[in-house]
Order: sequence, then C-alpha cells, then structure tokens
Amino acid sequence: MKGAPVRRLLRLLMVPFAAMALAILAVLSVGAPSAHGATDLSTVAAALREGPVYVDPAATDLLSAADAEALADKIEDADEPIFVAVLPAGYPSENLFQNLRTETGVTGLYGVRLGDRFDARADSSVLSQEAVANLVTAVQGAGDPKAQLNDFVDDALRSNPGGTAPSSWSDGGDAGVDAGALAAAGAVVVAGGVGAYALVRRNRRRKEEERREALAKLSVVVDEDITAFGEELERLDFHPAEAGADDAMRADYERALDAYEKAKSLMAATTRPEEVRAVTQTLEDGRFSLAQLAARREGRPLPERRAPCFFDPRHGPSVADVLWTPGVGTAREVPVCAADRARLADGDDPMIREVETVSGARRPYWDAGPAYGPWAGGYYGGGLLPGLLVGTMLGSMMATPSYAAMYGSGYGDFGAASGYGGGDVSGGDFDTDDFSGGFGGGDFGGGGDFGGGGGDFGGGF
Repeated sequence: MKGAPVRRLLRLLMVPFAAMALAILAVLSVGAPSAHGATDLSTVAAALREGPVYVDPAATDLLSAADAEALADKIEDADEPIFVAVLPAGYPSENLFQNLRTETGVTGLYGVRLGDRFDARADSSVLSQEAVANLVTAVQGAGDPKAQLNDFVDDALRSNPGGTAPSSWSDGGDAGVDAGALAAAGAVVVAGGVGAYALVRRNRRRKEEERREALAKLSVVVDEDITAFGEELERLDFHPAEAGADDAMRADYERALDAYEKAKSLMAATTRPEEVRAVTQTLEDGRFSLAQLAARREGRPLPERRAPCFFDPRHGPSVADVLWTPGVGTAREVPVCAADRARLADGDDPMIREVETVSGARRPYWDAGPAYGPWAGGYYGGGLLPGLLVGTMLGSMMATPSYAAMYGSGYGDFGAASGYGGGDVSGGDFDTDDFSGGFGGGDFGGGGDFGGGGGDFGGGF
C-alpha cells in the first residue's frame, strides 16, 4: 500500500475529524456539482492547507478525484510548496489570487484552473514573477485540464521553487482524533504508511541539511568580513573630539560604528542563507562611510558611491572599472580598488578572495558554488551582479530558476523581505504585488500581463 491511499490515511490519522471531513470533501472533491453557488474561498483555502490539490464539487468534470490524487502525490513526493485549485467557470474571479493567498496564509506557488482558463501567482521567495509568467505561458496550449495541470506541476518542479511543502500537509494535530479509529487504522499504517510518510520527511530534512551546510560556510566568510571591518575602524584611529573633527566626520564615524554593530547583530540572528545578503549590504554601507570619513580628514573630494572591489569586497569601494577575463569565460568590466588596478596594470594577478568549496578546496568565491550568491548579492546587488559573474560557476547557477529554491529569487531580491520561505505560514504578511489584480486581469503580479489576444489573460473576464 503506497502513494495516494497512504497519504489519505495519514491525513485521517493526523488531523481533527472536522478537518478530515473538509479534506475529504474539498481535496478529493467527490460528489455532484453544488447547486448552492460558489464554494466559499475560506473552504478552498482550508482544503489547500491540508493538501496541495483542491477540486471544487462543481468542477469535477474538469479533474476527477483519481487524477487529483495522482497530482497531489506528485507534489507531495517532491516536497514543494505548490498549490493547485480547480474551480468552475462561474467562480468569482476578482482578486482571486490575492484573497486565496490571504485565506491560505502559506507562502507558495498557486495555480488555478477556472473553467477553461488557467493562471498562476507565487510569492517572490518561491518563484520570480518572470518564472511564473513562463510557466503559465508554457501550458496555455496543453489541452485538457489534466494534461495542463500536470504539465504546470512538472514544469514548476523543474524550476525548483523555493522552500518546502507546508508542515500542515503531514503534521496535523491530534486533538479530537478518536482513539478507536487510530487503533483500527494502525495496522494498515504499519503495513505501508510509514514508508510514504518518511519519504516526504526525508526530502524536507535533505533540503534543511543543505541550507545548514551552506549557512555554515557563509558564516565563516561573513565573520572574516566583520572582523576585517572592525580592524579598519581601529586603524582609522578617529576620535570624535580630535582637533579638526566636524559634525560631518562624526556622522560618518557614527554610521560606520552602527554598521559594524548591526552586521554582528544580523549575523547572529541569521537562520537562512539568503539572509546573509542583509549582513554584507550593511558592511558595504559601513565601508563607504569610512571612505567618506577618510576623505574629509585628508581634505580630498568625497568619493563617488561605487561597488566594492570585485576581487575582494574587503578591499573597500572601487575606484575604477577595468577589463578583466577570468580563467574560463569572456572579458568583462569589473570594479577594482586602487591596489588591484595597479597590479593588473603591471601584469600581476589581483588579490582574489578565496573561500571553501563543498569538497573543502579553496577557490575564488565566484567558482565555489551557489551558497555564496547571497553573500555577493549584498555587496553587488542592484542589477550589477549578473554582468560581473557572466561565465563563472556562480553566475551560471544564479541564472537558473532553481537558484531561488535555496538562496533567493533573483539578483536584486535574494529572498522575500518578510523572511518567509516557501511553505512557511505567513498569514496575511506577504507582498500583495505578487498576487495583485483579479484572475487574468491586466494587473498580473505573478504570471505577467498576457496581452489581449485569443486565449490570453490580459483582457480579464
């Protein structure tokens, strides 16, 4: 006994009887179409909190119970935060995604088949708007609802959405569960249910272990950065009361000190790799304040705000862009500090920041794996990073949708600002821009604006 029957039995064992009835009625969608109007959205959302697929009783002609179960199996086996709802053609569509996301309260990728139309949205920590738009476009001509929804889920799984399945799919509470029912079903669970449950948990543990390993490596590098910045503060040897000090100098120094303390505090509270971006961004702000202070003390013009030295951010703000070619890759302009500019002009190698790879070897950070993306993003965000890393290992990894699954959703957005990952319970705390507009409306937060042609979603209903 395995697959859908096992998961269905596990849900019956692990959720209250009230939730059982809802899950059976809503998720499996067995029964005739409702004659009492549209199903309340809170019912749809409650069903999705218990399982990844909901088929409205009035839409069973679009997707059968067996096909819904098979689709749910696929999503649960992958342990990804993907939600699919199948609703009848007349279902109210205004602000459908935003309201559904609010009612569900769980970060994820949401696909909705509404009659003969399909659309999708996602939290930016799960998939970027561009990625969702591509998924929606790819399945518009998929044919019948079963083929379309399976194609959507298959494509979404290949995109490796960020986060994991919500724990509510497998970790329901036991309050109100009848002891006799548990005993009667216990033998069946022992026969085959444990293996299926263990598969989902194993996938989740694997992802969490990968995150922990990535964060451990990042912690070493960031601690080195924080220590180096502290040493810069000491070498500067500035005293607010020293002769010649003015309010502007004292403000620069105070900002640098605040950045040092903030970076330490942020790093101490970091639990996910993508959160490292805020730490390195803070350090970069602090280094710029130090550069301003040094210029004021020496009577030089204030420096332009530039990206840090590409070869090692600890070198401080860059002074120029120079043409450089990595060992394997194309030439590109990179920002460099004065010392590295002189080295390159003399034909010498720059002083490159090396970090530890998965194998334990030390390599330049851009060839050491995807874990260092958030670290680099804090220093070189704002659209600058992609061009700098073209042709490198890190650049290649960050250019794929799968990068978002572990380290954030894009070059300029390494994870959601709220700190919630896919599958997390955020309640109403989410970026409404990701889900804004009515179903298929022109204001398309997740899938994009699909214009006004036949079969497009730009024209609304």
